[in-house]
Amino acid sequence: MKRNGHAGFTLIEVMFALAIFALAAVVLATAYVNVLTGYEVARRATVSDPETAFARAQLLAQPDVDLARQGGDFEAADGRRVRWTATIDPTNTADLFTVTFECELDAVDSLKAHTVRQVFRVLRPTWSVEADRETLRAEAKERILKIMEGVNQ
Repeated sequence: MKRNGHAGFTLIEVMFALAIFALAAVVLATAYVNVLTGYEVARRATVSDPETAFARAQLLAQPDVDLARQGGDFEAADGRRVRWTATIDPTNTADLFTVTFECELDAVDSLKAHTVRQVFRVLRPTWSVEADRETLRAEAKERILKIMEGVNQ
């Protein structure tokens, strides 16, 4: 478009620039709010993290599966009562268990009561029943032999 010596922007160009600016402002504001929310979540997680980590360490240090399933409790440094339990299920692999760990932290002062639930797998030979271990190992050996037969053919 040819201009007659007048410098400046057309109304459409100004509106387009404002739209881009508004879109950028919304994106930056959303990102900023997400960062603040992330910091708050991280702060809350670290408040209970030492207690949960200690409870989980108690579970993993327990060599007897029946005692591990019973759980335990202790009083944290900040006066909270912490109770933990574990549901321990064997898998199809010898000495490997799926653990559902729950840790309840009581309320104290400005800290609210809450429960942390974690599901993980752990390799613990001391939790296995010898007969079950031998059965699972025999089944694994059969699976491996079948795979090897398929490869060799």
